[in-house]
Amino acid sequence: MTQADDFGFGTQIRKSPYFDATVRWGAKGFSVYNHMYIPRDFGNPEQNFWNLVNDAILCDVAVERQVEITGPDAARFVQMLTPRDLTKMAVGQCKYILITNADGGILNDPILLRLAENHFWISLADSDILLWAQGVAVHSGMDVTIGEPDVSPLQLQGPKSGEIMRALFGDDIMDLKYYWLREVNLDGMPLIVSRTGWSSELGYELYLRDGSMGDALWERIMAAGLPFGLKPGHTSSIRRIEGGMLSYHADADIHTNPFELGFDRLVNLDMEAEFIGKAALRRIKTEGVARQQVGLIIDCDPFSGPNTTFWAINKGGETIGKVTSAVYSPRLERNIALAMVAVEHATLGTEVEVVTKSGPARATVVERPFYDPKKQIAAA
Repeated sequence: MTQADDFGFGTQIRKSPYFDATVRWGAKGFSVYNHMYIPRDFGNPEQNFWNLVNDAILCDVAVERQVEITGPDAARFVQMLTPRDLTKMAVGQCKYILITNADGGILNDPILLRLAENHFWISLADSDILLWAQGVAVHSGMDVTIGEPDVSPLQLQGPKSGEIMRALFGDDIMDLKYYWLREVNLDGMPLIVSRTGWSSELGYELYLRDGSMGDALWERIMAAGLPFGLKPGHTSSIRRIEGGMLSYHADADIHTNPFELGFDRLVNLDMEAEFIGKAALRRIKTEGVARQQVGLIIDCDPFSGPNTTFWAINKGGETIGKVTSAVYSPRLERNIALAMVAVEHATLGTEVEVVTKSGPARATVVERPFYDPKKQIAAA
């Protein structure tokens, strides 16, 4: 049996409260995200995909660290960080937001949770927004307190996740709406539960507010879920690319702006708030973008796994962009990819050449998401 101590680079990489439990349940490999280990291998990634879309999986995503913002000016401060209009965000609601810098570049694409009138969590993708927020606060003149609470999320995702939640929390939990949260208690374990997740499937995130209870929470959920086919798992690259979901540092980074990704709906240039990057984003919108994210179908033998480097995209002998995330979808029986290309080549149906690790292959620009484009599964 693999021992948890077999994994490690030293104490500078943090282990989650669920780390030992994931190793017991078959985690064979990890990567590093937000300076923490995240399980990335429970065996066959295609089987993990089918477990997710047919039944349910439980994922350790404690790497989604929370930046907690409280104080009399908390709402005003959070609005300064994002171009998304938060004026109608209610207590108990979650929103997908972008955090931008003064040049309009994306620093993170987290989920924002509003726990109380002046109490917010920013549930992070893979970048150091705690440091950014604390730095912004220093000269903001606002009365806010910013820190990282003892909060570690799990993701329970898949079509059976609702029934497992009912087994854990009773019928009342079924009233929880998409992108809303609720404070609950499970066998003395304090939780925030939200109808969110990084899978494009029906799913929930369970934010444990006491790391000492991580092992007990994992085992409790697995026990409740076994009759429904629950399996331990990891976030599925196949499903998230099918759903057109971003992976920060791959599909977006500090040099990417919201308009290149088609995220106009997440930017309100008309609101009164002077959020960071407002002037730059106004200029970018006026001038137009030089490149744009597209979906690609790549015609070649099925990929054995996700790409680990950016692949060049060529047209007419010139490089016009790069593939940022690519994978074989066993459900669609196609190689699918997210890519960034020069805007003049972003028209649907455009044929290009992708230089894969196995050599050049023909590809076609298509709409994304590739599956369930209106997110009806997750919102159902």
